[in-house]
Amino acid sequence: MSELNSEIPRKSNDGLLKGAFEETFIDFLRFIYPDADSLFDFSKELVFMDKELNAIFPDREQQKGAREADLLVKIYLLTGKIKWILIHTELEGGSDAGLGFRCYQYHYRILDRYQIPVETIVVYTGDRNQRRPSEYHYQGIKTSLVFNFSSCHIFDYEEQELLGMQNPFALILLACQKSLLEGKIAEDVLGRDRLIIAKALINCGYSHDRIMALLGFLKNFIYIKDQEINRIFDQQIEQISGGTITMGVIEAIRKQEREEGERRGKLEGEYQKSLEIARNMKNEGMSLAQIMRFTKLSAEELKKL
Repeated sequence: MSELNSEIPRKSNDGLLKGAFEETFIDFLRFIYPDADSLFDFSKELVFMDKELNAIFPDREQQKGAREADLLVKIYLLTGKIKWILIHTELEGGSDAGLGFRCYQYHYRILDRYQIPVETIVVYTGDRNQRRPSEYHYQGIKTSLVFNFSSCHIFDYEEQELLGMQNPFALILLACQKSLLEGKIAEDVLGRDRLIIAKALINCGYSHDRIMALLGFLKNFIYIKDQEINRIFDQQIEQISGGTITMGVIEAIRKQEREEGERRGKLEGEYQKSLEIARNMKNEGMSLAQIMRFTKLSAEELKKL
């Protein structure tokens, strides 16, 4: 049985949480929209639009509290004239006084770009005292605006309520609650809490691969330094799953995913840098051929600038 390698750096909680949301996004929609199965066509694949979100907000990673965990998802509808909509989800762990305006700003820019209805949802992942606005408004002289958006907070629900929902996304919210206890309670108690969530995930009815992904998230997100506690957790998971799930394998997969993610991030950063150079060259009046030769971008990519 392999223990968690303490030399492997933890991914940021934003990145881990975003991955868990992607894994459970359909159940997330069922959690937010009680009539989700009559609204959305889950037979059609969800489209996660990270690159498109980066294009709309190219400076979002440089903003205070980098928006690494935002999601923009295209989803098809079952009825109505509109075939699909976009769902923009913010995972907010702080108490940003400007959150309402940012949600409105993001909403408008996405709407303006695609001319398709946009649903805005904020999931608050901070402590019980976290600010949790669900609207943005302003009043001018004869002009006013009220922008309402959906929201939920991890502490809107108690532990037993979340465990009893039979919805894997509810377990992600519970994991968020428990992660805030790191350093505040004994690690053996936190380890027992983590195992309770793990057992519920194993029994949630997801496919083997999806359960493995979520268990990998859980072990890293609710972080325990004590290697003996981690070893026992690994052993108990293998026993509970009848030997079909081995945490050592999950850790190896996650390491590979981290390395691949870092590689993709580096390539994306180089691409965005090339786009910025191309914009500057274009503004300086340089020819398309010169820009293509210098940046290695295609004519089609340059036409979009």
